[in-house]
Amino acid sequence: MTTLQVISLCLYIIGLAYVCSKTNFKQLASDKSLQHKVFGAITCVFVLWLFRVSIYDGLVMHFLWLTSLTLVLGLRWALIGASAVLLASTLIGQESYQMLGVNGLLGVFLPIIFTYLVYMLTFHKMYRHLFIYIFLCAFFPGAISIVLKMLSLSGYYYLEGLYTWDVIEYNYAQMTILMAFPEAFFNGMTMTCLIVYKPDLVYTFEDKFYLDGK
Repeated sequence: MTTLQVISLCLYIIGLAYVCSKTNFKQLASDKSLQHKVFGAITCVFVLWLFRVSIYDGLVMHFLWLTSLTLVLGLRWALIGASAVLLASTLIGQESYQMLGVNGLLGVFLPIIFTYLVYMLTFHKMYRHLFIYIFLCAFFPGAISIVLKMLSLSGYYYLEGLYTWDVIEYNYAQMTILMAFPEAFFNGMTMTCLIVYKPDLVYTFEDKFYLDGK
């Protein structure tokens, strides 16, 4: 492992350990509805991450669905759930063991924390409305999250000298243009369906804030 990979792994483990220390696992053990929601969401994301494409080793593209995961589970369970998916993907050989820390920081923590910060900002600073929630909490964060992940990983590969910038730019970085809208649409549609048909499953959505009296 390179120095940057070791540092990333240490930071990722410390961050995940802190999140776990602030999470009520006893509730998960006793609440069957929470179990179904958490494990069901993890399974869906894991299956989605199996579908991926790449031209060069490491320059992998796949949908994240982490914006929806964050809105459904909340910050802490989303970080833990996505980390479980990342670990499972690594164990079956979909991801490199050496890249676990980098993928954890840039592919899990960065998109999820960004999504939750946008949600918190819109909740406290903007008018609470159904369409505000769908577009500003799900649609646009979905697009920006995958762009952040892919561009930050592009920077990592360049700094590590694994590929020249020409290879990274034309085979990975530029693909953010093609990935952004489908990711946004995917998350926006997911959250629209959930808040219409199963709003009780969405941790960050309540009728009294977004629908009542609107």
